[in-house]
Amino acid sequence: MEREPATALMDLLRERGIACELEEDSAALGAVFVGHNTASFFRVKLRAQDFSQANALLETQASHDVVQVDPEHYLFSFTDQELLALLGVPDEWSELDYQLAQHILKDRGYAVNAEMLDKLRQDRLQELAKPDTKNRVWIFIGYLFAFLGGWIGVIIGLHLVTYKKTLPNGQRLHDYTPRDREHGRWIVIIGVTVFIVNVLYWALA
Repeated sequence: MEREPATALMDLLRERGIACELEEDSAALGAVFVGHNTASFFRVKLRAQDFSQANALLETQASHDVVQVDPEHYLFSFTDQELLALLGVPDEWSELDYQLAQHILKDRGYAVNAEMLDKLRQDRLQELAKPDTKNRVWIFIGYLFAFLGGWIGVIIGLHLVTYKKTLPNGQRLHDYTPRDREHGRWIVIIGVTVFIVNVLYWALA
């Protein structure tokens, strides 16, 4: 999210005694290698054990706000299918949007209940838990820089090995498959080895 809403969220959590911090996530490494936008985004980091409390706080806050929402709110222009799709990806929307979508659908005659919402959440968690298999270009680039003796290759290798993502329920999982993490380890080994060989070569030349 952008800085302003992220800061507001952080302030709200801290007011209720939930420890958190603001972290900039510009995804600079991804932008360099896969052409992503370099615009800065921010995320609020908190301890895994505080996720349930934080989610409950946001749900309560949104339930108060939803009854006072502006009649011109953009969600009122969404189609039924768009609103249903929104309910399937709650992590991509604010809690207010999520609850407002439910209210609008109910007003339009849809049976939106806890069982349905829980099923959608579980399906979403399963989808988010899947390892990333789309950015394997990093493996090729990592090997390339590793054999050239550049530290960029080592950095990419370490990223493949260690990077974890946080699910909406606070669970942390490796974002790459075991095979891709093994490639990462080899990239680190090759990169460090080639660098040492180059240093010794120039030192003894």
